Amino acid sequence: MRLKSAADLRVGEVGVIRDVSLDALPVKLLEMGCLPGTELEVKHVAPFNGPIYFRMADYHLAIRKDLAQMILLEDSVEDVA
Repeated sequence: MRLKSAADLRVGEVGVIRDVSLDALPVKLLEMGCLPGTELEVKHVAPFNGPIYFRMADYHLAIRKDLAQMILLEDSVEDVA
């Protein structure tokens, strides 16, 4: 199984969180459900190295690319685009 970060996903790709950097990731993201086993889908990537817009559970979340790199995912489950 190959792991990649949430920042590596392209629009429409889906991944399942495998591991998160507990020391560096804000507690608020963990409280919102950014935990192992949660499915993420990339909805939009802002230009000029801006935030990445994800669908996670029943809500949408925009996070900076540097934070998305701390979220490790299993290979894509499916492409929905």
